Amino acid sequence: MKKIVLITAVFLTVMACKVNPFTGKKVLNFYPNSQIFPMAFAQYDQFLTENAVVENTAEAKMITKVGQRISSAAERWLVANGYPGYLKDYKWEYNLVKDETVNAWCMPGGKIVFYTGILPITQTETGVAVVMGHEVAHALADHGAQRMSAGTLQQIGAVAGNVAIQDPEKRNMFNQAYGLGSTVGLMLPFSRGHETEADRIGLQIMAIAGYNPDEAAELWKRMKSKSGGQAPPEFLSTHPSNDTRISNLTAWAPLAKQEAAKFGVTKFQ
Repeated sequence: MKKIVLITAVFLTVMACKVNPFTGKKVLNFYPNSQIFPMAFAQYDQFLTENAVVENTAEAKMITKVGQRISSAAERWLVANGYPGYLKDYKWEYNLVKDETVNAWCMPGGKIVFYTGILPITQTETGVAVVMGHEVAHALADHGAQRMSAGTLQQIGAVAGNVAIQDPEKRNMFNQAYGLGSTVGLMLPFSRGHETEADRIGLQIMAIAGYNPDEAAELWKRMKSKSGGQAPPEFLSTHPSNDTRISNLTAWAPLAKQEAAKFGVTKFQ
């Protein structure tokens, strides 16, 4: 049994590599779009039936407008860089939901929700573009499927340990140590890496769409002020700290403008 578990883990790791077009790096992904997108679309539709979707307001229309500009910019970049069919299975949708939570998210395949609670932080259309670019980037980079893949490996490691350790007391100690170690040492850094990657990709896409990437750092300054410093240490968080994000986005903004210039975009709103 132990050998079967280990062989399965090795096989999945070797066979499940996919290239991220924005970084050129191979990523861990067991789940093809044909499997994960229908599940995501169904969950998204269910969410919309259970929540208060805001329709036909100026804010709702702005969310759709920004989303369409950002996704179009992403497609321009992908086509120009040799990935013309990359988005063929994506079904972009952008909805504003009445909820005071300061959040927005994107499911695999391009299903996006903004909560009304984040609008006082975004403040402007360009602020919305910062968040939209980040969320679209998660979908483009298959971060949802990658998280599921990493979770699968984490579960396989736990099973292997429990099969190998026969003593109940030692097995209990292993489970406690493995749970903490694999979360802090693997899953949380994995998640923070995705957030950082989405920040960088999103900055680039929003610039190609004609939005000023300098606004990204300003948005995160507002986010930091809103949080009042109440955040866990970075190594215990799924996200980089506000200060890390502000520093990164400030450094990357000129590079995003350079990328946008390749598409003839030199003026930003």
